[in-house]
Amino acid sequence: MAKIIFFSGLDGAGKSTQIDILKNHYLNQNKKVYYFWSRGGYTPGFQRLKNILRRSLKNKLPKSGKSPQREKSFANPLIKRTWLIISILDLIFYYSIFLRIKLLLGYNIICDRFILDTNVDFSIAYPDEKFEDWLLWKILLRCSIKPNHHFLLLINVKESMKRSLLKFEPFPDSFETLVKRLSYYEIYSKNTTKINTIWCNKSIDEVSKIILKNINCS
Repeated sequence: MAKIIFFSGLDGAGKSTQIDILKNHYLNQNKKVYYFWSRGGYTPGFQRLKNILRRSLKNKLPKSGKSPQREKSFANPLIKRTWLIISILDLIFYYSIFLRIKLLLGYNIICDRFILDTNVDFSIAYPDEKFEDWLLWKILLRCSIKPNHHFLLLINVKESMKRSLLKFEPFPDSFETLVKRLSYYEIYSKNTTKINTIWCNKSIDEVSKIILKNINCS
């Protein structure tokens, strides 16, 4: 039976590496695998929509990533809330419909990031917005596909920054932002039993064995 596996966590914790190992694990068993990267406001569908708008508005929309133009645009409450609403609607489509279709087609689904990561993103970027109280957000939580396994990969902040530099991340988080992210993730991991938290100060092989053991034993 096909499985749904999600990876969340801090940048540099090794999500991409572990996802590649897991993908190869399934492919070596001749099983179908579908990889999906998601983040609120940055899914493939939303990216296409933004590209269309940029062309039609003659690049009046700010480019992706941090910039003074983007910060100025998002200072407008209407623009900010519209962006959040479209982001959540987009995630509802992907998590509630698109991935379910892939599952019905027999794919083992591996997702890089999930609702938890978008929650952390929105909480840090828009602390004044009570998006968790929105009906739309509650619909997202209720209707989204539920994973068989959800792994939260964490690492200390200094190591995260070091690895981001080595990977030449285009928009790395500041030390303060990473501290906030780690705090959110730790609070979440303590308040739920539905997620498997792994501190990735271990070797790649050790982390991989933990992940594969959890998946194969279920």
